[in-house]
Amino acid sequence: MERKTTAVSPAMRTRGWGFASPDSDYDVRFIYVHPVDWYLTVEAGRDVIELPISDELDTCGWELRKTLKLLKQANPTLMEWLDSPIIYKADPAATNGLKTMVPHFFSDIKARYHDLSMAKKNFRGYLQGEKIRRKKYFYVLRPLLAVRWIEMGKGVPPIDFETLVAVTVDDPQLKAEIGDLLRSKRSANESEYGLRKLRVHAFIESELDETLSRCELKDKRERSHVLLDDYLRRWVMKRV
Repeated sequence: MERKTTAVSPAMRTRGWGFASPDSDYDVRFIYVHPVDWYLTVEAGRDVIELPISDELDTCGWELRKTLKLLKQANPTLMEWLDSPIIYKADPAATNGLKTMVPHFFSDIKARYHDLSMAKKNFRGYLQGEKIRRKKYFYVLRPLLAVRWIEMGKGVPPIDFETLVAVTVDDPQLKAEIGDLLRSKRSANESEYGLRKLRVHAFIESELDETLSRCELKDKRERSHVLLDDYLRRWVMKRV
């Protein structure tokens, strides 16, 4: 079997965001490098590894060249991967090299549009009843607060949810209600429902109305691939 080297494998979603429930599953993402021969073929090989999803584990990996292409495109999901505070396995030099390139390729326009789209989709899909699955609030709150972070000129939003709240939410009553949701999420099962949080709900609706009207769709900035090419060559040639 062909051997692959893992550069980094972080935790994502609720564990990475900092509010896992007792029964939260493990969403693990990883970046890997093939042996040199894989990169010397006319036809490109498969660049994703998707392992079967179990009740507790969801694992997916991206090949390094694919990862670097996504970084050049300012892919928000990849940048979130790289900011995870929980790392199960890593080559520190490889991981640090990727992280140092993130600010260079970050696009506030793309990130803002991505987060707003996620918030809008999740709000319509999950928060329309009188009783709501508690974890779903965070699938809307986190991207909306990330947009606030970006609009404050702070660059790449942190993955840690409580950091986002501390910096972007001024209303003490809203902060308190979000804090109640966090405590409930951490102590309850993933499937638990609760009554609608009126202040949080009103904030979400107001924020969606205001921010969607200001959303730009295109980022015209050109990004050089020289840094990415150097990084790819360096880490592939380590496999020789």
